[in-house]
Amino acid sequence: MHHAYRRRAVLRGIDLRLRAGTLCGIVGENGAGKSTLLKVVSGELRPTRGTVRHTGRFGYCPQHAVLNDALTVRQHLSFFRTAYRLADVRYAEEVMEVLGFTGYAEERAGVLSGGTRQKLNVTLALMHDPQVLLLDEPYQGFDWDTYQRFWDLAVRLRNAGRSVLVVSHLAYDTARLDELWRLDGGLLRPDEAGAGA
Repeated sequence: MHHAYRRRAVLRGIDLRLRAGTLCGIVGENGAGKSTLLKVVSGELRPTRGTVRHTGRFGYCPQHAVLNDALTVRQHLSFFRTAYRLADVRYAEEVMEVLGFTGYAEERAGVLSGGTRQKLNVTLALMHDPQVLLLDEPYQGFDWDTYQRFWDLAVRLRNAGRSVLVVSHLAYDTARLDELWRLDGGLLRPDEAGAGA
């Protein structure tokens, strides 16, 4: 796939396939086009050229949380339950338990710390149990304990047969990944040295 903003080409021919049961990563410098790639894959942007194909449900966690500051955490879950046409929010509550923020259910989003807002962001992307999960800088603002909990959750999803794609400008914990790519110059290249879960 290709994508350009006017005359500036950002993606110059990306061929990305996510296999079931894999934990994958894309790293690249700020401005390399990582968020653009996820927006195209998620359907938020249309590719200038090429196609995107999905099978099954997918979840997308954007880099910047899209939350309503006036709503509580529980109200966000209720709103997304209706949007996803879910019978209940039990799976979301399980994710909240894993990420360690069940005690914030009645707090308004506007008073949450950056890290806790990000936990809610991840939970909303996951609460409909997607087969493919796209995560853009997902652990931004996490403390060390939550960072470890995040990776435990990612491994749990992978082991359940989900495809998990983590995009970051920092190549931390690449040994946890099954596959790692580097986005540079609008092209995606395998980084064999980095992955090795």
